[in-house]
Amino acid sequence: MRSGRVPARAPVTCAMCLCVALVVGMVSAVNLAIPDLSAGPLHPSAAAVVWVVDGYVVVFACLLVPAGALADRRGRKGTLLCGMAVFVLGSAVCAVAPHVGVLIAGRMISGVGAAAVLPNTLALLVDGLSDGPRRRAIAVWAAMTGLAAVLGNVGGGAAIQYGSWRALFVCVVPVAVGASVLVAVVAPVTGRHPGPVAPLAAVLFTGGFLALLNGFVSGPGEGWLGPWVLGSFGVAGVLLTGWARCELRSARPLLDPRVFARPAVRAGAVGMAVLFLGMFGLFYLNGQYLQYAKGYGPFGAGVRLLPMAAALLAGPRCGLVLERRCGRRGTVGTGMLVLAGGLATVSAADAGTPYALYAVGAGLTALGCGTATPLLSHAMMSALPPEAAGVGSGLQSLTRELGSALGIAVTGTLTAAVFTARLPAPLAGPGAPTTVAAAQAALGDLPDRGGELRTAVIGAFTDGLHLATLALAAGVAVAAGAVFRWMPREGEAEAGTARASAGGGPVTRTG
Repeated sequence: MRSGRVPARAPVTCAMCLCVALVVGMVSAVNLAIPDLSAGPLHPSAAAVVWVVDGYVVVFACLLVPAGALADRRGRKGTLLCGMAVFVLGSAVCAVAPHVGVLIAGRMISGVGAAAVLPNTLALLVDGLSDGPRRRAIAVWAAMTGLAAVLGNVGGGAAIQYGSWRALFVCVVPVAVGASVLVAVVAPVTGRHPGPVAPLAAVLFTGGFLALLNGFVSGPGEGWLGPWVLGSFGVAGVLLTGWARCELRSARPLLDPRVFARPAVRAGAVGMAVLFLGMFGLFYLNGQYLQYAKGYGPFGAGVRLLPMAAALLAGPRCGLVLERRCGRRGTVGTGMLVLAGGLATVSAADAGTPYALYAVGAGLTALGCGTATPLLSHAMMSALPPEAAGVGSGLQSLTRELGSALGIAVTGTLTAAVFTARLPAPLAGPGAPTTVAAAQAALGDLPDRGGELRTAVIGAFTDGLHLATLALAAGVAVAAGAVFRWMPREGEAEAGTARASAGGGPVTRTG
């Protein structure tokens, strides 16, 4: 029986993994383009650079649950294919962007498409599977979401090394078209479930998180107590409160906030958000550290992140071994602490740090993520009824991507704040450069072009790296305790699914 099912499932698995690799890989691939983009004719500020990365991620994250609900109602395969088309359109806009505003807009368009793709890859992958194969499929999917980030670095680095940052977006288009054709041929057509789409809730949620991230990104330049930053946080609070009230009053909410009363959902959401906050915060720094501080080219920097790919692949296997000995709670807690340890190791890196030590820290970060993520994913999916598979997969993808967006925003703003504060005197003061590329360009206009000032610029960047990675490590370690308490023991998540399916706690109210 098993051998007869493998050929039928293998093409679907390949198609879904290719789509995941594209939409997740484009989060991290752009990180390697930061030096080339910063030194190019668009001359983006540090805040604009963060938005080039985060504009994609935050739109991607905030539309995941509405996209999952739309797919439940209109069909998952069709929604995925439409999402791929929008993703291609956004990539094409980025490839020809005449200034940084258009580039950010293109990234946001791509984020809309990615939101329609990612939750449906998981929903199509697990459709019709029993618990054992379902767990294996979720583990493959979860590993691919992490592996895609590393592969994006390698592929993106190659495109940038032998072309430019624009070549990265040009190369994505034919690959995405090919993936769409494969999905159209092999993906199953699943049943449709009536459910809410709730555009108002989606707008409030997306606007709230855009305002929140704008406050984080603007803080170093505008001042944390400045009217723009405080106004952004205030708008975020109003919009997110409006979203919660709207959903609580709706007879058919898109995402009932009360679903987080379930410990398994809470553990999965917080755990995955924190893991990806650490992972993608490090990804934001990786390309800059390896290119600026270590002197590697984009492709060389991408290749030197391959130990993270090996660690991500080993993580789920380590998780299975640990689960037999420590249980689910112990395995998830261990994975989160390993990730925190990896970030703490990276925090010691500077221009003179051997690459091997940096690789150990990056590898431990990836190993911790790969160990804990599959169990968190399974706990969340098992706590929700089968008819909510689209919303459930969208919810866990939402928490991943929001964690990624916050990690990039926090890392980018902390690094920029420390960098500008530690710049050497000839570059400091009003109008000081906010990126390493801008600082290096400014050195060309100074009478003294010696290595001492350039070394000081790199030192200012690595000081920012130290603070950012230590802050991430501390946050992950603190969150590990809460996730450990909420994580269900063996059998509890499955019991929750049975109760939900029987009407004992649905995700949305039927009125």
